[in-house]
Parts: sequence; C-alpha cells; structure tokens
Amino acid sequence: MIVVLKNGFGENKVEDFISDIKSKGLDCHVVKGVEKTIVGLLGDTSKLDPRDFLSSDIVESAERVSAPYKMASREFHPENTIVEIGANQSGVTSCLIGDGKTIPVIAGPCAVEGEEQILNAARAVKAAGARILRGGAYKPRTSPYSFQGMGKDGIRLLELAKKETGLPICTELMAISEIGNFHNVDLIQVGARNFQNFDLLKELGRFGKPVLLKRGLSGTIQELLMSAEYIMANGNENVILCERGIRTYDPYTRNCLDVSAVPYLHKVSHLPVVLDPSHASGIRWMVGTLACASVAAGCDGLEIEVHCNPEKAWSDASQQLNPTMFEELMTKLGKYAAVENKTM
Repeated sequence: MIVVLKNGFGENKVEDFISDIKSKGLDCHVVKGVEKTIVGLLGDTSKLDPRDFLSSDIVESAERVSAPYKMASREFHPENTIVEIGANQSGVTSCLIGDGKTIPVIAGPCAVEGEEQILNAARAVKAAGARILRGGAYKPRTSPYSFQGMGKDGIRLLELAKKETGLPICTELMAISEIGNFHNVDLIQVGARNFQNFDLLKELGRFGKPVLLKRGLSGTIQELLMSAEYIMANGNENVILCERGIRTYDPYTRNCLDVSAVPYLHKVSHLPVVLDPSHASGIRWMVGTLACASVAAGCDGLEIEVHCNPEKAWSDASQQLNPTMFEELMTKLGKYAAVENKTM
C-alpha cells in the first residue's frame, strides 16, 4: 500500500505518521520527491482500508499497489532510481546509471585470464569511452571441464586494473560463500543462472553493494522484478536490471534480445535497465547492431564484452569485440545517443 502525503507539513508531523504506522506492525519506505512524499507500507496490509488514512490532515491519497513486486514498482516509487557506481574512492571516476542523461558502457573481457590481459583490456575500453570495467573472476560454465575463472585472484587483478585506470569494476558473484571477496567490487553481477537464487539475493540485499541483476534464460519480466524485490526487501535499493536475451525455439543466435523489455520495464518500474547485446546474440558481428537498437529503445546502459585478442579468449570467444571494433562502435553509439539528447 502507498500513502501520498501533502506538502507543507513539518518533519515532526511526518515522523508521527510513520511511527503510528510502525505501531501497527508494518515497515515503512519513505520516498521524498520534488513535489510529494510517498510512504510505502510493507507487511500484511490486508486488514487495512486505504480510506482510513484519509482522515489524517497530512494525507492526500492512499491506495494498494497492484503489482506483486512492491519496492520495485513504479507505483511505489514514481521517480527514476539513479545508481552511482564507484563513489567515494580516491582515484576512481564514479558514474551514474539511470540519470536520463548518460548511457554508461560496462566493457571488458568475458573472463579475467591474467594480469597483462586484463590491464590491456582495461586501458583499451577506457580509451574508447567505457565507464565501468567488467571481467569474470568466477565463471558459470555449462561444462564442468571448461575454464571456471581465476576466483579471488581474478578479483585481485580487477582491483589492480581499477587502481591503474580509475574505472569502477563489475564482476559476477556465484555463491554466498565467496561474498567476502567482493568488498572492493563496485558493481556485483548476478548471472542468468542465479537470478532466482533467493538466498544469494537476500544476502546481496544485506551486503549493500550495487547489483546488476540479469534476467534468467527463460525468465519473465515479472520474475525478474520479483528477484529485484528480494534484494530491495532486504535493504539494498541499488539494483540495476539487465536484459541479456532469453532462450527461444530458434537457435540461429545464442539467445533472443528482448528490446521491448526496455520501455515496458521503464513503465512498470523505477529501476535502471541495462542491455547486454554480447550474450544476447553470441555472435561478434551482431553485437553492434543490437547495441544501437538498445540505445534507440531507451536503455540506461550497455554491457559489452571486449578482448584484446578475442580469437584466443578462454571463454565466449565468438562474441567478444576487439578494441578497434569497440572504439568504432562507441563512436557510432554516440550518434544514436545524441538523437535522444544523451551521451555515452
């Protein structure tokens, strides 16, 4: 349930109202906008009648949130959420995702393979205009015999790249047992295979770091938002949704990029939406076209895989761009972004 408060009342009046709600055994989530303040009621509100709140002189309106996801709902939080990545770190250039002005690109290799490899990739993507460095330290692979990632050594190398380039870092967390290695990671990625690992999502809610939540292989939009709800309900509102393609009956691409998810998610949720054209297609020559389509659809950011020698990459070689291709794509994307009065 959401209660909209009138303007012009002091903080004491608002605090008394919230205290009264909490005395009923409910939690409150307060969103202070430019024009209005919204109080979200969390818990069992089934016995409450929204009309009862109208007797208070500070209440403008009250209504139930129809969506099963509450904190992720646009009804609950009308204004867009802006997530800052890499804030308050000396030598690190932070960036905003969801500000409506910029389209930050998260770029780097599929997997961290060694010091020289990740440093060269970091230098290349930064020179081309990327704002966040990605690289898999832990790799979920279909085959148990495939390269599984360098683990905490991979995170250490990402930290080294951050120190040299000033780029915030993004990498995937696969298990709660590894979360202690992620204190210096700026954006924690939840992969498609883990998007309904609810114990992991709860822990990320308590951990507090910004989360890039990927849609599952055959996940619905509602399932994606309900997974975001798990993180938010446990205390972390810095959630970024990621459309990375869903599995369909046609195998001509690795997955099918659901570009229509962008306007729909923006309609029903306040959370930023990032698209991953690399995993969507799995085909190098298609990545640029899908990235342009994503910008045209209104995405808040992109995640693109870049490797200095893609043909020799230890994982997902067929979908990674080389630095020259990435630089050319960034120039092209800048033109698409300019149409919407945005920058990359």
